[in-house]
Amino acid sequence: MGTHYPKKEEIQRDWLLVDLDGATVGRAASQIASLLRGKHKTTFTPHLDVGDFVVCINAEKVKFTGNKLEQHTYNKFTGYLGNMKTVTAQEMLDRKPEVVIKQAVKRMLPKNRLGRATFDKLKVYAGTDHPHAAQAPKAHKLGN
Repeated sequence: MGTHYPKKEEIQRDWLLVDLDGATVGRAASQIASLLRGKHKTTFTPHLDVGDFVVCINAEKVKFTGNKLEQHTYNKFTGYLGNMKTVTAQEMLDRKPEVVIKQAVKRMLPKNRLGRATFDKLKVYAGTDHPHAAQAPKAHKLGN
């Protein structure tokens, strides 16, 4: 008897609500990436997208350990000479807190079309409001 691979019609996707209030960025990102890939399911298959949709709220309340707020930098290069913009983690949290979580999770996913499809199921919001109430997301507690 061979290994059973789930078909697209058999894949069951849930909506999970993750509250990032007081969570450490790296630990939260690795657990969110695991939920997006579907590693918590018995039907996990490395070459298929079997993961759940993840809605993250309170992205502005995440925390960094150590001196990362002042020392960690986010770089953006426009392509023109001398146009690399550098921003510290504190400035990024003040301006665009969603980008901090999205970038951390994206770098933990596979770098191929499966990873890009998986990343599209992540929804991050700075505050507690989100437009996904119709999907009735289940609250998911992140472990430490």
